[in-house]
Amino acid sequence: MKLDILAFGVHPDDIELGCAGTIIAAIAEGKKVGIVDLTQGELGTRGTAETRKTEAANAAKVMGVLVRENLQMADGFFKNDEAHQRKIIQVIRKYQPDIILCNAPEDRHPDHGRSAQLVSDAAFLAGLRKIETLDENGQQQTKWRPTYVFHYIQDRFIQPSFVIDVSKYHDQKIKAILCYTTQFNSTSNEEPQTYISTPMFLESVKARALMLGKRIGVAYAEGFISEKVLGIKSFDSIIQNET
Repeated sequence: MKLDILAFGVHPDDIELGCAGTIIAAIAEGKKVGIVDLTQGELGTRGTAETRKTEAANAAKVMGVLVRENLQMADGFFKNDEAHQRKIIQVIRKYQPDIILCNAPEDRHPDHGRSAQLVSDAAFLAGLRKIETLDENGQQQTKWRPTYVFHYIQDRFIQPSFVIDVSKYHDQKIKAILCYTTQFNSTSNEEPQTYISTPMFLESVKARALMLGKRIGVAYAEGFISEKVLGIKSFDSIIQNET
């Protein structure tokens, strides 16, 4: 199955928080989108690998993605080395995406920046024909390099290269986030409260979308960092914003 967009997140819920609105908007435009989670989020204070697997599946349904895989790398301890790069190369060659979305290049959680570099490096290496990989059936994979690698913004604010209007899909994004019932907007005393479990964290996610939306004159937006300069075909492609 060839995908238009393949979104990577190091933990289940990274994608929902960082770029779910963009994914939902792309699907509404007819794009084929898939998700790959690198780890099961097993080191998270709340929930378990099993509960997060169920939550991720529920969120995938809300977003409408065609496929969601988990590479089961070690949460907190995966490395940007050949073994891990080859796993990413295999999945990139499997789905042949034109666009890759991945974690922020630096962030509060050290896994995020490490994942960003891992995926970025693997995206380049996937285009080298002398790196040989096999698919699930033991067949030789064809080299493939995506056209773009974009990083979504996470906890720490990073100046975006561009922002995408997700106003029509913001409510659906929040619904996808809330599929992680063990993680967000939960005041349950059964497990310790965390940085992300209080209602105020979700309010900060909404505030970020409002702030980015205001910068382009729309209600809600998501920001991305590009690894290369982007071109436009004409000035008509630019969203008109009041100054």
